[in-house]
Amino acid sequence: MSDSQSFTFKAETKQLLNILIHSLYKDREVFLRELLSNASDALNRLRFEMLTNQNVLDPEAELKIHINVDKDERMLTIQDTGIGMTKDEIIENLGTIAQSGARNFIEATRDSEVDIATVIGQFGVGFYSVFMAADWVRVTSRSFKPRAKAVQWYATGEDSFEVSPAEMNERGTKIEIKLKEDAAEFADENTIRNIIKKHSDYIGFPIYIGDSESQANQQTSLWRSARNEITDDQYNDFYRQMTMEFEEPLLRIHAVTDAPLQVYALLYIPAKGERGMFSLRKEDGLKLYSRNILIDEYNKDMLPEYLRFVQGVVDSEDLPLNVSRETVQASGFMPKLKKIVTGQVIRELEKLAKDDTEKYNEFWKEFGLYLKQGIAAEPFETEKIQPLLRFKTNQKPEEWSSLDEYIERMREGQKEIFYIVGDDPKSVLHSPHLDYFQSKGTEVLLLTDPLDSFMLMGLRKYKEYELKNVAQADVEETEASEKESEAEKIAEDDFSTLLKRFKEELGERVTDVRASKRLSQSVARLVDPDDSLNPEMQRVYRYLGKDYEVPKKILELNPSHAILKGLLGKDADLQNEIIEQIFDNALLVEGLHPDPASMATRIQKLMELALS
Repeated sequence: MSDSQSFTFKAETKQLLNILIHSLYKDREVFLRELLSNASDALNRLRFEMLTNQNVLDPEAELKIHINVDKDERMLTIQDTGIGMTKDEIIENLGTIAQSGARNFIEATRDSEVDIATVIGQFGVGFYSVFMAADWVRVTSRSFKPRAKAVQWYATGEDSFEVSPAEMNERGTKIEIKLKEDAAEFADENTIRNIIKKHSDYIGFPIYIGDSESQANQQTSLWRSARNEITDDQYNDFYRQMTMEFEEPLLRIHAVTDAPLQVYALLYIPAKGERGMFSLRKEDGLKLYSRNILIDEYNKDMLPEYLRFVQGVVDSEDLPLNVSRETVQASGFMPKLKKIVTGQVIRELEKLAKDDTEKYNEFWKEFGLYLKQGIAAEPFETEKIQPLLRFKTNQKPEEWSSLDEYIERMREGQKEIFYIVGDDPKSVLHSPHLDYFQSKGTEVLLLTDPLDSFMLMGLRKYKEYELKNVAQADVEETEASEKESEAEKIAEDDFSTLLKRFKEELGERVTDVRASKRLSQSVARLVDPDDSLNPEMQRVYRYLGKDYEVPKKILELNPSHAILKGLLGKDADLQNEIIEQIFDNALLVEGLHPDPASMATRIQKLMELALS
C-alpha cells in the first residue's frame, strides 16, 4: 500500500519475539487466552466510557467477541466491538513494549523451572504470545471516537511491523491470524470451544464462534455464582488468572449480602506476604464492579490499610452506574461497602483461627505485620484486630498464643498482661527484667519485632486487663523470699562501698546506682528514671531516626549475686574493668550499646586475669 509505513521493533521486543517463535510450549493455547483477555479489556473500557459519554461510534452495537475459523486456509479471526484503537494507539500498543516488561519477561525465561506459558501475560507482552502459533498477524481496528479512521497493523514476527490505513465500518478490533502448519488445530471450532471453557469461561461478555448464535462461554461471573456450584479448581483457576500467583491462596472468602447493600465478593488471602515475581497485581486494592461492569481495577477504599494484602473482586448492585470513579470514592456509599467487606474478612480470619490453628499461624507469619500496623495506625479498628494478634511468650517461646489464651493461663490474682520488649527472640529470654517473673512462673509476652513498639502505642488494654512492661511493673516480694534473699545478701556496709565504686567509675553515664529488689539470676539491670519516656516510646524514636538521645538510666545491682560478692577486696584496676563490663552487658541487653565490638579488648583482658 502506498500509505503503508514500516516500523522497526525495539531490541527487547525482537529478543522477546525470538523466544516466543522458536520455543515449544506444552500449552501453546495460552495465546488465545491472552487475546480474549485483551478483547474483554477493550469491551470493559468501552462500557465504562459509555457511562458518561454517548458520543461513540455504533452506540447500539452489542458488546461481544466473535471468533471465526477457516480450516482450509489455517485462519483464525478474533473480533471484538470494544473501544478500538487509533493509528497512534495501535503503534504504541502493538509496536512497543515497556522496556522493563520485556526485560523482566526475558529474565524470567532464563529459569528452566518456569513454565513461560503460565506467565506470558504479566509483563505487558501477552499479545505477542500469538506468534507462538502464527506465521503472520493482521490487526485491523477502529476507535470508538466517531471521526476516527480505521487502521491496520501487520507483522510476521521478524524485525519490523507495518501500519497502514484500512477499511472498517464497525467499531472495535479484528485480529486475523495465519496459523503455522503445526498449529492448524487452532482452526477447529471444537478446539476453540474447549480452550474457552478452560481459560475464558467467565469473561463478562458473550463469545460467539462461527455462525452459532449460542455463547461459547458461561459469562456468569464466578462471584455471582452459587457457592455449591463452584469447585475448588474453579476458585483456584480464577485466582490464578487474576493474580498469576503460582501457589494456591491461603484462604478464600465468597460472600453475598442483601442488606444494607447488595454485595457479591470473592476475596483471597495469598499464600505469601510478598507478591510473586510474576504477579499480575502490581498494586494493592480490590477490583470494584457495578453489576458486572469494572469500575476500578485497584480500589483501595473497600478495606482498611491493614488488610491491603487481600486480593479479589467486589460487585455491588447498589453502586450507581452513571458516576465517575472520583464520585464513587467521595460518595457515602464507600464507607458502607467498606464496613461490609471488612467485616467479612475479619469474621473469616476469626473462623480460621478457631478452626485451623496451624493454617492461621501460617497466615500470622506472613501477614501479622499488617495487623500490627493496624493497631498502631488505626485506633478505631483496634478492637477488631486485637483478637487476631499472636505472640510468643517466655513459657511458650516456640508457639503462637492469642491474648485470650494468655488470659486463660494467667496466675490466680494476676490483673495485668505482662510483656517485655527486646531486639531478639532468643536474647530477650535472658533479660534481667524477666528474673522476677521467671521465678514466679508468670507468663510474659515477648515483643521483639521493631513494629511491636509502634503497636503498643495503640494496644494499652485488652478487655479488662492493662498491658504492662515488665521493666516498669511493680512487684511484691513474699515474706519467705525476702528472708531467703536477706541471708544471701552482701553485708550492708560492703554493698554501700560497692555502690560508691560503681558511681565513681560510671560517673555521669548513669543517673544513679542502687540495690534491686527484682533481680535473682542477673547481676544488674538498667531502669528508667521516673520522668523518662516509657521504653516503647524510646524505641519508636530510635526506629524513626529522630534527633533523640536515649535518657541516662539507673543501674540496679543484685546484692546477692556472686560476681558482686567476688568483687569485694579486689584491686581497684580489676574492679574498674569488671564494673565497666557489667555496665556494657546491661547496655547490650537493652539494645543500647553504641559499639559492642569495643568490649573485645576488655573481655580478653578479663580472661587473661581469670586464667592467671
